[in-house]
Amino acid sequence: MLGATVADSTAPPHDHSVAARAVDLRKVYGEGGAAVAALDGVSVDFAAGEFTAVMGPSGSGKSTLMHCLAALDTATSGQVFLGDTDITRLDDKRLTTLRRDKIGFVFQAYNLVPTLTAQENIELPLAIAGRKPDRAWFDTVVDTVDLRSRLSHRPNELSGGQQQRVACARALVSSPDIVFADEPTGNLDSAASAEVLSFLRRSVDEHHQTIVMVTHDPIAAAYTDRVVFLDDGRVVDEIREPTADRVLEQMKMLSSGAVAGTPAEG
Repeated sequence: MLGATVADSTAPPHDHSVAARAVDLRKVYGEGGAAVAALDGVSVDFAAGEFTAVMGPSGSGKSTLMHCLAALDTATSGQVFLGDTDITRLDDKRLTTLRRDKIGFVFQAYNLVPTLTAQENIELPLAIAGRKPDRAWFDTVVDTVDLRSRLSHRPNELSGGQQQRVACARALVSSPDIVFADEPTGNLDSAASAEVLSFLRRSVDEHHQTIVMVTHDPIAAAYTDRVVFLDDGRVVDEIREPTADRVLEQMKMLSSGAVAGTPAEG
């Protein structure tokens, strides 16, 4: 099993080019007096080769931001860049191709196909795209996530932690430019959560993956390089090299309204 060790200080330096960027992003639901701004002018950068958590109170806009960044939802105004590509200018066909080739997803509910084995689930995005897996990279991902002995098992024969590690491997096997993880440990106990978070941490440190994770858990956030805090649809603060205690304190301040709401630099 993977250990629960947080970031290795001997890891190679990160590439700090920008993997994803939101520019003055607004997302409004409803019209007129019933309109609600889920995102209210969000501008934030996410560096390549980093593990970033997005946190905030319920209704702060964190999941909406992720869905807009990942091309799963369309912003009302503003721009979203993945690398140098302004995805707000792409038509549906090009967005579908971008999601397939450039983005990996990990969801709270695993989203595995119950009739397929773990290996078939991992390879599914490539199969849909008509691509064969890079066998050396497949082996690296499977060994990093510690699932070699479980590849022939179907989801109902795996624990929750193993199922989520299959989902993580599926997100990484196509070598995406960025992986978005939406509450990936929300359905897991503490031991399984540590397994999944350690894998995500190692994929950044050892394989230079870029991960953006929405979470409400300060312990999960402590595995990341940076935490971005949202409140009322705005970026209000960030922490680098977070600890669970620092994150918890910041969340308490947000809940009490003590954070001023000055947008953080990306």
